[in-house]
Amino acid sequence: MEIGQKVKVVRLRDALGAGGIQVKLGQTGTISDFKMTDGSGVGFVVKFDDGTSTWFFEDEIKAVN
Repeated sequence: MEIGQKVKVVRLRDALGAGGIQVKLGQTGTISDFKMTDGSGVGFVVKFDDGTSTWFFEDEIKAVN
């Protein structure tokens, strides 16, 4: 995945702790940046049309054509 790519939120690893991002499930956004996660991987910052953004693990988002 790369910056500028359109993605859809397909799952949340931590649905209980997700709080406000729960409503993003099923929505489409654009990858705007990368985020280092607790030393074991890379997350993706996704910006949505409503101006909000949050980060997701790679298995939580899916590329959209």
